[in-house]
Amino acid sequence: MQHISIDTIKTWERFYRANFINCLSGFKSASLIGTVNEDGQPNLAVFSSIVHLGSDPALIGFINRPLAAAPHTLSNIKATGAYTINHIHPSFVNKAHQSSAKYPVEINEFEAVSLEAQYINSIKAPFVKESFIKYALELSEIVPIKQNNTFLVIGYVTDILMDASLIEEDGFIAIENAGTMTCVGVDAYYKTERTARFGYAKPIVNKESK
Repeated sequence: MQHISIDTIKTWERFYRANFINCLSGFKSASLIGTVNEDGQPNLAVFSSIVHLGSDPALIGFINRPLAAAPHTLSNIKATGAYTINHIHPSFVNKAHQSSAKYPVEINEFEAVSLEAQYINSIKAPFVKESFIKYALELSEIVPIKQNNTFLVIGYVTDILMDASLIEEDGFIAIENAGTMTCVGVDAYYKTERTARFGYAKPIVNKESK
């Protein structure tokens, strides 16, 4: 097994180093975040840093890159307080990835990558119509991360759209049946398959030690 020190990593070419570190954390969620600005201009971007933060209240967080690199999603969420998160599936993974391109602010990424914006009731932000699992959020707080000028964006889940057949008896969502994809690094996407599901783990007591 190779031993790689941080001193060695610092000597690597920038993009090689970024690819390596991006892959180190393993498989991540791959989702599209839909927003609009105050004038109703839609925006769509792919994110791989989405994380569950709590169930009561239902909180989901994601990391937004520094504003100089990715300003549109965060500025729209600040302006309207609303956004959607949409799972990615094989039928449109190429279009989803294309949304990571740095389009000018006046460009509607839904149109640019040929995905359809879907508006539901009074929810301001657009969903991705092609997505089979999607949910709307209301902004809770934005936490600056000083170490690298990124932001942890935390939102309350307000509305969820999915096929009822994906929900198992105990509330577990069989996302693999929807074809939800995952990713590694910044440009590799994978299909998902359930290997096992276990019950709630409890400490194993060694009776001989009593």
